[in-house]
Amino acid sequence: MHSIAGAIAEKPFKLDRAYDFYACMDAIKDYDPYNKTADSQEVHDWNLNKMQPKLMKEIKKRKSNLNNLILLYEESLLKEAPYNFEQYMIFMEFGREPQDKFYIPRKKTLKPFVDALQAIEDGELDELFLSQPPRTGKTVLSDFFMSWEAGKHPLNSCLYSSCSDTVTTSFYNGLSEIMKDNVTYRWNMVFPDEPIKKWNAEYLTCNVLKNNRYPTITCRSIDGTLNGACDCDNILMGDDLCKGIEQAMNKDVMAKLWKKVSNDFLTRAKRSARKIWIGTRWSLIDPIGIRLDMIENDPAFKDCRFKVINIPALDDRGESNFNYAHGVGFDTKYYIQVKAGFERNDDVASWNAQYMGQPIEREGSLFDPAEMQYFDGTLPEGEPARIFMANDPAWGGSDFCAAPVCFEFYDSDLIYIPDVCFTNEDKTKSIPQLADLIERWHVRTIQIEANKMTEGFADELRDELQKRGIRCAVITKPAPTNVHKEDRIRDRAPDIRSHFVFLSQGHRTKRYQAFMDNVFSFTIIGKNKHDDAPDSLAMASDMVFKRGNVYAHTFRR
Repeated sequence: MHSIAGAIAEKPFKLDRAYDFYACMDAIKDYDPYNKTADSQEVHDWNLNKMQPKLMKEIKKRKSNLNNLILLYEESLLKEAPYNFEQYMIFMEFGREPQDKFYIPRKKTLKPFVDALQAIEDGELDELFLSQPPRTGKTVLSDFFMSWEAGKHPLNSCLYSSCSDTVTTSFYNGLSEIMKDNVTYRWNMVFPDEPIKKWNAEYLTCNVLKNNRYPTITCRSIDGTLNGACDCDNILMGDDLCKGIEQAMNKDVMAKLWKKVSNDFLTRAKRSARKIWIGTRWSLIDPIGIRLDMIENDPAFKDCRFKVINIPALDDRGESNFNYAHGVGFDTKYYIQVKAGFERNDDVASWNAQYMGQPIEREGSLFDPAEMQYFDGTLPEGEPARIFMANDPAWGGSDFCAAPVCFEFYDSDLIYIPDVCFTNEDKTKSIPQLADLIERWHVRTIQIEANKMTEGFADELRDELQKRGIRCAVITKPAPTNVHKEDRIRDRAPDIRSHFVFLSQGHRTKRYQAFMDNVFSFTIIGKNKHDDAPDSLAMASDMVFKRGNVYAHTFRR
């Protein structure tokens, strides 16, 4: 094997050496790269990391022997398909037109999901949580994974459950298509020794290799018969167990649903079963939310190995995460239009849940878009009493540097916000952005929340302003030590709703819209992923209002 591998590495590439390599793979008894035997592991590494890249390179540049090279590449995929989920999906669709394939056009976005599912199979994870927008591939990916598990572990049992018989039947039909259609897919080539014994469309079951009391795969809705009829010692998959926003908004219905999940669904899983949760994050108290909260906070789950993958429709720059190749996905324009429809209905919360993966509790939402005040960007006539900013600083990464530009006018109790800073870039980008806003809007005072982590932030902003010759008072003020951030936002929410005036739809930049989305998504129930925008507004409110919610009225002398 070493001599063949060395010969393959030589130039020029020769087909006969590749044939010898795969002949050696056939000669290795019980080849399985994951059984950790030296021979199997070495050949596996060579095939994935050396042979496949070399074959792909030769295919792209050669005209002669092209068919033989393609056949060799196909053989390399087939060798790994029973053991490697990604290789399995690529092989299953090998030969299809690029635009007709499922995985390859979506690979860039779905790769983290695929790797996590591989970790489930390899025993590296106990539970996995997957969320992404509708029609972006999560259910089809689940079909592929279940079909792979059925071939790998035909005598074990998997259980799939969803919110309704319709969804469950659709999943079952997709699964049967992958495993039975030998023209479009090639499941029987990957698992030639595991014949499908029986499909039962009435009970939505599939038995591979032999008829078992508990089938290889059972698909059953959460409202169907689970106790006594189903069993699971392999993969337990819950897919969109909550039907939608109406169900999610009803606490009694959610409590009843969790009782079904806890008493009927989870109890079907044996100790060896790995659990996968897929779906829209409707609510903090939907099945995914409750299960995740238990794992994160209950000491009983301290040893649970889990992973959460949540890919929103739009990234932090407002660009689509699902603009797949060959036009099979959704571009930024599409999602912006979808979002506009939700905003027209004053239903940003549903957009956040379905497309951004942010569960929203309507009861705990402090800032309803319908209750806020707006203007078209035209400021009131006359000289402003003062122009100031309130900055919640950050160093980038998961935190955002947020700062509204605030105009206060004489004889008015309204604060107009024509522009904002809202970025999670590092300080080399956020500080110049703040300086740009200060210069553009002639800001005279900016207050920065001070703490040990941001001591140097104010100094660097002063240096930037001095370098530009801009006069603006940069003051720092520590956050109150006796008031929690969420409490401060909650206390200032009535003032923000009543006195702060924001740009209306159609007049916002992408940055301004992201700021507003962050404001609307803030909830007093559960955890907030980001609260930087509402916190900066609370700071601005503190700069205007005195203690006890008494308005500091500005008037001419």
